[in-house]
Amino acid sequence: MTRRQPPADPAVRDLVRMAQQAGLSRRALLGMTGAGALAAVTAACAPPQPPAGSAAAKVQLPVDVSDTDKIVNWANWTAYLDYDDKTKKYPTLEAFSKETGIKASYSEDIDDNDTYVNKVAPQLRAKQDINRDIMVLTDWMANRVIRDELVQPLDLISMKNVWRLRPSLQEVSFDPGRQHSITWQSGFAGLAYDKTKTSPVKAIADLWRSDLKGRVVVLSEFRDTVGLIMQSQGVDISKDFTKAQVEKGMDEISKRISDGNIRRVKGNAYLEDLKAGNAVAGIVWSGDMFVLRAETGNDNWEFVIPDSGGTLWSDNMMLPITARHRKNAHKLIDYYFDPAVAAEVAAYVNYVCPVEGAQAEMEKLDKELAQSPFIFPTESYIKQHNIQGFRALSASEDADYSALWAKVVGN
Repeated sequence: MTRRQPPADPAVRDLVRMAQQAGLSRRALLGMTGAGALAAVTAACAPPQPPAGSAAAKVQLPVDVSDTDKIVNWANWTAYLDYDDKTKKYPTLEAFSKETGIKASYSEDIDDNDTYVNKVAPQLRAKQDINRDIMVLTDWMANRVIRDELVQPLDLISMKNVWRLRPSLQEVSFDPGRQHSITWQSGFAGLAYDKTKTSPVKAIADLWRSDLKGRVVVLSEFRDTVGLIMQSQGVDISKDFTKAQVEKGMDEISKRISDGNIRRVKGNAYLEDLKAGNAVAGIVWSGDMFVLRAETGNDNWEFVIPDSGGTLWSDNMMLPITARHRKNAHKLIDYYFDPAVAAEVAAYVNYVCPVEGAQAEMEKLDKELAQSPFIFPTESYIKQHNIQGFRALSASEDADYSALWAKVVGN
């Protein structure tokens, strides 16, 4: 398994020891409120019993065939699990199957939250099986699918390891008591550039230099791309900003698309332009730069937090409402909250690990990575570098801004 090398930028190397210790939560942090319902779990070292009358008691679920059909189907994002380039397999998944006898069918289905959910939501609403037992979605989209009753409640009491979820992630506004979601990884959005192809890109304005015209990619995740633009315009995206401020941020992106500065607005597929050399700078997700370096053999890619700040987010494992292998899915989720397993994944993906005890396990694997701010960030750096979570949007704001963004990117 190829280990991802940490970036050379010392400021960034020291940066993220915090998504775990700071209460910030893939791709749009939704109002962390401190340790709540699961805090008691941490103290008791056992997951909480869902409260009486909760969603678990109300939702009509399909028959669980886990006992007779030893498989679990998992939809995830690209480059988001440890992978062995030689065997073409996922080591931790192979170990899970060997340990449990459950075959794990793993698919990199998700390139963008909206694209994926727009594809599967009609089937889920019609209670049609999408052949996925676990899907990984960002906080803001998790909020939407929970609200729309498109996911199943979790049987927390059946999982022995989930109590290891970092305290700062245990209570979130979009899923009180973590009844429907458990954090997979966290990370942040910032800037990247190939230092052999262009001079340093340290601020949002640097992306619009003449030498980079048509060679810039940005993320299709509204909260990351527009969030970074808004920060560069002096907006605190964690607070109660206005629609006018959001529109101003979108106007900047629209202008840069029209002027030819931005080559493409993409989900995870933006990496293809960077690999091919079609783009040499952009707004990116932190862990993807480790993937880019490893897959291209090019260590000249630099990741930086813009002078004006960066965004922080979390992605969450959830069970679609039609999942038919619930027990198997719970076993897989719980397996990844074993600190040793979590450390193995983190050593590969280099995103912020949500599991308590994983840092100690990482010491055994790689002492340098055990101190990596990308995996085990510190709270002081979040504050120092103005790393913010994009505030939770109301349902009407969500619909309004999503429609505006779709027009900007041409969807």
